[in-house]
Amino acid sequence: MALDRSHRSDAPSRAGCLMPYLHRPDGVSIHTQVTGKDDAPPVLLIQGLGMNKNGWALQRFAMATKFRTIAFDNRGAGRSSIPDSEFTLEDMADDAIAVLDHYGIRTAHIVGASMGGAISQIVSVKYPERVRSLTLACTACRNLPWRTELLQYWADTANVRGIRQWADESMRWMVGPRSFRRLAPAIGWLGPLATFRPSTGFSKQVAAILDTDDSMVAELSHISVPTLVVVGNQDILTPRADSEEIAERIPHAELVVISGAAHGLMVEHASTFNRIVVDFIERTERTSRSKLRAS
Repeated sequence: MALDRSHRSDAPSRAGCLMPYLHRPDGVSIHTQVTGKDDAPPVLLIQGLGMNKNGWALQRFAMATKFRTIAFDNRGAGRSSIPDSEFTLEDMADDAIAVLDHYGIRTAHIVGASMGGAISQIVSVKYPERVRSLTLACTACRNLPWRTELLQYWADTANVRGIRQWADESMRWMVGPRSFRRLAPAIGWLGPLATFRPSTGFSKQVAAILDTDDSMVAELSHISVPTLVVVGNQDILTPRADSEEIAERIPHAELVVISGAAHGLMVEHASTFNRIVVDFIERTERTSRSKLRAS
């Protein structure tokens, strides 16, 4: 995918920074939520397919005393609007930067999961000056044929039988077998909470994923910020090999494999995931401060 680097969002007035919605040039409304102190290091959380910002609830709670977390609903999910026309992952990356602009944030630590990880890769390639560090969880950098077929099946299921049916059928791809019974009630709340939404937004997110070609893969080598790649060893949707490829392509990236975790590791193994990510961001902040003092 050839990225258009000419786009920049205009930062709003201070009054606009306090509003939970921001309005994009194409008419899409993006719903946002911020937790933590205003002067703490900012962390932008980007969710995956069909998920809304509540999918980060366990992370935002854990990070509240250390960071300023900014979570938002991707276009087509949660309380954000569903565009009338098709959109791309690059449009969603532009939305993420617009969220930072909305709150007057120049740079942030970017954390993306699954589809949000793909969006985060685009953000880091297209807007490198806006990224302090990059965390990529349970994600991939290319569309594999079997995953393309699965995603199309999911979109067809949602369109014909409803989002709730898709959510029920997809659960086995998200959570490891040992955790399924323990976490099923929690996952019914945390995600995807968009099961009450029309299938249109979900299907358009799937189309955005499937329309993304692999040309950006070559640009991952240009990412220079500290990068953490996290995957569960039981993830069958974005297996370990996907994360290994990302970590090999991004210079000096760290790869962490969480034992016993599947695709929904942010919920299934929240305490382990949170500890790993918080430690990584804190190390990045310390290194950055040391470099500033040295200069």
